[in-house]
Amino acid sequence: MTNQQYAEMWKDLGLNLEKHDVLLNALAKGYGDLFMTQKNRPAGMGYFDFVISEVHGLRIKELVDRKKAGKKIIGAFCLYVPEELVYAADATMVGLCGGADFSIPDAETVLPRNICPLVKSFFGFKVGATCPYFNSCDMVVGETTCDAKKKVYEVLADYTPTYVMEIPHKVDTEQSKALWLSEIKLFKQQMETLTGNVIEKDSLKEAIRLINEKKKAMKRVSDTRRASPTPISGLDALLVNQMSFYDDVNRFTLKTNELADELEKRNADGVGVGDPSKPRLMFSGCPMAIPNWKLHSIIESTGVPVVAEESCIGSRYFTDLVEPKGDSMDSLLEAIWDRYHNISCACFTPNDDRVTKVVDMAKEYNASGVVYNVLQYCHTYNIEAIKVDKALKKAGVPMLKVETDYGSEDVEQIRTRVEAFTEMLSPV
Repeated sequence: MTNQQYAEMWKDLGLNLEKHDVLLNALAKGYGDLFMTQKNRPAGMGYFDFVISEVHGLRIKELVDRKKAGKKIIGAFCLYVPEELVYAADATMVGLCGGADFSIPDAETVLPRNICPLVKSFFGFKVGATCPYFNSCDMVVGETTCDAKKKVYEVLADYTPTYVMEIPHKVDTEQSKALWLSEIKLFKQQMETLTGNVIEKDSLKEAIRLINEKKKAMKRVSDTRRASPTPISGLDALLVNQMSFYDDVNRFTLKTNELADELEKRNADGVGVGDPSKPRLMFSGCPMAIPNWKLHSIIESTGVPVVAEESCIGSRYFTDLVEPKGDSMDSLLEAIWDRYHNISCACFTPNDDRVTKVVDMAKEYNASGVVYNVLQYCHTYNIEAIKVDKALKKAGVPMLKVETDYGSEDVEQIRTRVEAFTEMLSPV
């Protein structure tokens, strides 16, 4: 990640090269310490090691080359941005930097300190000029899933073109369907205006197929983790999920299917990672933007595997597909609405569907317990933890709520809590 062959490209993108080098060096060391020291990793993870090594290099060059060819790059943080419409307009969608405390001091020169670290992190990466994805984008697409994000998007618009989609928070009403469907249609128009390309039925159907295939590949990997022993560590599975927002879609789908092939064979041969006599933990709660590997690394350092993620960086992304019921443009857009309104974000009210999904998923993956992640100042997930905990207790599944940020000061305290939690659990 420190390859100087990209220095001129980063400079042309307007990055702060000195800060960016510090970031890359820290990421390289952190990645090596956490990922490359794991034992018995699947061979297919070699590709994802390569992707992370070039995440600010070769991948950015690919995006820059697309821009030189007249194509548009869209940045987004949230699953509610319909990527099918982006690709149908012959644009590319990428995730943005936002999972590290490195950029938070830059953010706090503008934003209040007592808001979500994810929001401060992504804003700091832009104002501190240390995220090449931000600086490669022609537009950032935001959404109104939480108060902090929707207000920070207003400030972000002073630094980069920003478009915000309104997300209805009461999903099962006719009013919400009308609002969300109209937002999808407006986003389609926005993409057509930005790219100069009219989205036709055929291009939208192809984009739906493209994204559906990616999600099918990710679900294959996830499904293998139901086995005991699990064929892949939670850390590695988390990395695959995170990379799905950055890598080329076709290449990612191919390599993820190859990894799934290997994991399925591992299960057939009884080959896995970790100790099958240990309890199995499921992860739920706030999203984990790259390089936020904190809780997974703490949990698995105790010898306990993480076998599933009920999260935006997990099951919420790949569980449901866009499935058109007709061939007209209206039916294709309705299918997009139907898929996206089923994403069980904590911003919804009431949100019984997500609570049910957490319990069901814990059973499907034979989880002995659930670690519920709350990013500091995230009131939405913090309050919803009350209902999730109640439902899990009723189902006989213990839950540990961990409220934290991106810093390392509480690592040992969390490790102690995780160890105490797992000591009371029995393997499933």
